[in-house]
Amino acid sequence: MGAWQSYRLRLRRQRWRARAWRKRRELTPVTDRTDAIRRGDILVLSTFRNENVRLPWFLRHYRDLGVQHFLMVDNGSDDGGAEYLSTQPDVSLWRTEAGYKRARFGVDWLNHLASRHGHGHWCLTVDPDEILIYPFCDTRPLRALTDWLDASSIRSFSAMLLDMYPKGPMGAQPYRRGSDPLEVAQWFDSGNYVIERNSRFGNLWIQGGPRARAFFADRPERAPALNKIPLVKWDRRYVYESSTHMLLPRGLNLVYDEWGGEKASGLLLHFKFLDTFSGKAEEELERRQHYGASREYLAYARRMEADPDLWCKWSERYINWRQLEILGLMSKGNWA
Repeated sequence: MGAWQSYRLRLRRQRWRARAWRKRRELTPVTDRTDAIRRGDILVLSTFRNENVRLPWFLRHYRDLGVQHFLMVDNGSDDGGAEYLSTQPDVSLWRTEAGYKRARFGVDWLNHLASRHGHGHWCLTVDPDEILIYPFCDTRPLRALTDWLDASSIRSFSAMLLDMYPKGPMGAQPYRRGSDPLEVAQWFDSGNYVIERNSRFGNLWIQGGPRARAFFADRPERAPALNKIPLVKWDRRYVYESSTHMLLPRGLNLVYDEWGGEKASGLLLHFKFLDTFSGKAEEELERRQHYGASREYLAYARRMEADPDLWCKWSERYINWRQLEILGLMSKGNWA
């Protein structure tokens, strides 16, 4: 990268940091328990709206992995989720009625909270419908992974979004609050992914999966991005540039080996496609608070009228992380 481009990215990072500092005024603390955060704690950061049905499993999964504290931003929920979180002893909760889009789709709020409370901590930034898995997650806590990353001087860890879905129409298989979503949505696409390198930010750009084939078949280049870098050893100088797809400084995006090897990576099992999805899609389409004039939700709304079945003859049923490594969707790299 040339000196001029490096300088421009540095200015861009300073701009996003200043913007996050301004946007802090949009956050009103509901329950601030950040005094309980201890040195070395692993933190989860998330912004949400009307996700009460998912929140109990979300907390349970990440607590079981070893997360010590949750920093949550409620963007105007009215389904009881905020009230539930306010009673949880390891959750700090903020509320905002400000526009999600005007906060760069929540990134400004989370950049501020990470800068304020996450400096020096491993921070995992995920949505309530994203469940992290990583190599050896069935036998090793998240602390084992972050300790190894620290020992290897690795500051960021990638996890591709893997869309999970049921076999049969979504509406025919109700999800029960607090249950494991894998009981309903056990299937995924093992192939059908395209990858290219973003030369400006140095990250990989991944698209495909069931959303590309079912909702964007005519314009696959408009399918949602699946590349994520959710786990970062945070420094207050860092910012997310675009959701959790990429960060600044640029070096945090180099989560792959350019020389032909493999770096360790995980997956975010994405449980968007439950029976609750149709109502969620209608709500978000009405709000118009998502990227690209909510074109993603326009595509969903057109197909959801028929209650589609995303399952196809190439679908794979989820077994464990080792299966996903064999399929080439994640890697343990040189973590033995």
